Amino acid sequence: MSDEQDTSQESPLLQLARDARTHYEQTQKELKELDVSIQQIGGEVDRLAQRNVQIANRLRQVEVNLDTVPRSDIQEVYAASQDAQKRLFMMKGQLEKLQSDQMHMQKYIDFLQRVVQVTSELSPEDIDAVPQGAEAFGSQPTIVRIIEAQENERMHLARQMHDGPAQSLTNLILQAEICERLFDTDVDQARAELAHLKEAVNATFQKTYNFIFDLRPMMLDDLGLVPTLKRYVSGFQEKNHLQTELTVMGKERRLAPHTEVTIFRGVQELLNNAHKHAHSSRVQVVVDMEGPTITTSVEDDGAGFDVDEVLAAASQHRGLGIAALQERLEMLDGTLTFDSTAGRGTRVTLKLPAE
Repeated sequence: MSDEQDTSQESPLLQLARDARTHYEQTQKELKELDVSIQQIGGEVDRLAQRNVQIANRLRQVEVNLDTVPRSDIQEVYAASQDAQKRLFMMKGQLEKLQSDQMHMQKYIDFLQRVVQVTSELSPEDIDAVPQGAEAFGSQPTIVRIIEAQENERMHLARQMHDGPAQSLTNLILQAEICERLFDTDVDQARAELAHLKEAVNATFQKTYNFIFDLRPMMLDDLGLVPTLKRYVSGFQEKNHLQTELTVMGKERRLAPHTEVTIFRGVQELLNNAHKHAHSSRVQVVVDMEGPTITTSVEDDGAGFDVDEVLAAASQHRGLGIAALQERLEMLDGTLTFDSTAGRGTRVTLKLPAE
């Protein structure tokens, strides 16, 4: 009898023990490789921090002699300071991400170790007593998906923070320092720079406000799904210059928090897809709140796509985009369906139990 046949006839618990031991050994190797990467990046962060100190000292020397230093040298040192700060910020973000991966990986190893220990202590009688449905005990794929989804979301958030508010704040600091120096040499120019600074602050505030709203709109908790969707759809239309309409059918009502946030995230993801990929001129969002099932559809008049091809590609990126939305809906006994043909637009329907 072949090894494959022997494995196929094993009880689910023995298969779980075998898989857990394999994953345990593999993850330990990955953790060691991760430790090496963390040490290397930690060294790079220290080096960049020292470089920032050196550039800061040089910047102070330039500021002391601002009247005599050539303008090109001033621009060079400010550019070097901004570049050094950005590099340090990015490397620190990467280091924090790896350290977070390290923590989750260690928890996963501890979990696998307990599984291996418990299963190794079971007697043959205990193993035979386990029902055939016990493979549900092997929750490793679910744990991995949760960890991957968390880390992918954190990576996405860190990238948005770096490219948005963090970059804007860095520019504001440099503009403020320029204004401060100009007041000693050219008051009129300083006032002009200060006016530009005020405009930049207002723009940065609006970007940060929009960023926070997209991340987690507080009104979703306070006012519920429908008012939040109205606010989001209006802002989406204004920001992207894409005609977007929201229609609510049935009586407005509050839903469970996890249901409201899932529907909101679904509409958010689908609208972004319609804007980035569909090249549409109009999008229609419909929320039907009648009955025991909440049905939400997002329909555009864009390019359309091959449904099977797109879903196959999405399945390769678990924890992101459509794949993450589909997994979340399945866990909540919901469904996500696509109706699209190349050149004839797309309609995506999301259904969730109201209770």
